[in-house]
Amino acid sequence: MLDNLALGLQTALSFDNLLWCFVGVFAGTLLGVIPGIGVLAAISMLLPLTFQLDATAALIMLAGIWYGTSYGGSTASILLNVPGTPSSAITALDGYPMARQGRAGVALLMTTIASFTGGSIGILLLMGFSGSIAQVALQFSSAEYFALMLLGLVAASSMSSGAMSKGLIMVCLGMLFGLVGSDVYTGTRRFTFGMIELADGIALVALALGIFGLSEVIASIGKIDAKDIDSRSIGLKSMKPTREDMRRSWRPMLRGAAVGSFFGTLPGTGPSIAAFMSYAMERRISKTPEKFGTGEIEGITGPESANNAADQTAFIPTLALGIPGSATMALMLGALMIHGIAPGPQLMTEQPALFWGLVMSFWIGNLLLLVLNIPLIGLWVRLLTVPYHWLFPAVLMFICIGTYSVNASGFDVLMVAMFGILGYALRLLNFPLAPMLLGFVLGPMMEEHFRRAMLLGRGDPMVFLSRPISAVVLLLTLGLLLLGVRATLQTRRRQPLADGRASR
Repeated sequence: MLDNLALGLQTALSFDNLLWCFVGVFAGTLLGVIPGIGVLAAISMLLPLTFQLDATAALIMLAGIWYGTSYGGSTASILLNVPGTPSSAITALDGYPMARQGRAGVALLMTTIASFTGGSIGILLLMGFSGSIAQVALQFSSAEYFALMLLGLVAASSMSSGAMSKGLIMVCLGMLFGLVGSDVYTGTRRFTFGMIELADGIALVALALGIFGLSEVIASIGKIDAKDIDSRSIGLKSMKPTREDMRRSWRPMLRGAAVGSFFGTLPGTGPSIAAFMSYAMERRISKTPEKFGTGEIEGITGPESANNAADQTAFIPTLALGIPGSATMALMLGALMIHGIAPGPQLMTEQPALFWGLVMSFWIGNLLLLVLNIPLIGLWVRLLTVPYHWLFPAVLMFICIGTYSVNASGFDVLMVAMFGILGYALRLLNFPLAPMLLGFVLGPMMEEHFRRAMLLGRGDPMVFLSRPISAVVLLLTLGLLLLGVRATLQTRRRQPLADGRASR
């Protein structure tokens, strides 16, 4: 362990990796502050930049954007009551009332401290448990990998917003897009409709930028307005918390870190659910739950610690098993594969400098964010006063340049436009978009493991049930499906009753 940590620290402290870590956390905070961008759109826009970097620097930069947006997202939540990221939506409930009471500086500082605390605990768990999980995963065959990927997709469908049926539809749609291109085993083209541009499949960047970037911009037009913010009232002096603030915050931070660390490792959950669960816990154990929503310090420190802990522990299944638990982790996995690195348990043994360099860069990135956020609060505040109709043309320009720069292909830009329109239409119909990206990334991998397992089992589907681990995982998947169906039926039964009461 000590040798690995020394190797990781040496890798993370190299000039190039330090530079790209700084670029990632700065860009993540910047894009997290701007309402309507979000982490997926941010990573999608900057993903093309990483293609010219080596794999370690690319992953360090993308990871910096990932947890940097969590820091930046809370700024817009507190000052504007407009969440910069989904996971910071819960922060607005008590952060914005604190800002209205003239305590915006204290709220911003405490979110920074809570984020650092939660992130640090998440990193420690990542360092301690990734190795043991990878050791177990080395015993897995294609049957186990297929079963785990299936569990991840079903979990993402059942735990996403909206009905489970819509989540499953989006997973299947993503898998269908992922199967476009040439067959891995035979080389036969499929679903290309005679277009040579689709022979290598749909570009991950084009799909991600269209579904999350362009559709986000379209959905935000006319809905986000700059509000009057007195930037002079938010200085370093106004950020000093009282002793009472500190006394009431450290326990919620630790509880939030525990909640976030647990939910970060589960597929389909991630920082948003972790933040909501932490807020619900703090409100339940509080002696004055009726005050939540009026500016309680526990209402921001607990959720902020939870979502940053979840940001770090989400890397455990992604790096140790090669199975992303969220759409953002699927993008990370896609970046690895673009650089020709196979994700999974072999990553720790075959690429120790990459794995441990990434882990140690988390410490550096979190320290950078702690140092950057406090003095740059004034800059973020001024950025929020820029009218959104000036910002979104610049965002569109970056989307088009980023997409074209990958393959110098105008066809990919057209694909972004198509997926942007599709993503906006799906938003209007209340379909969750994250399961679609998971299906797109995991679909081809699932197909490959399924066909390999069937070849090894000589065409007998019982190969998935004859192995204990895959059988247990498939039973868990079936249980999740049944629970989802039950929840859907209960919701439909309650709906007529609620409508009847409303009519009375």
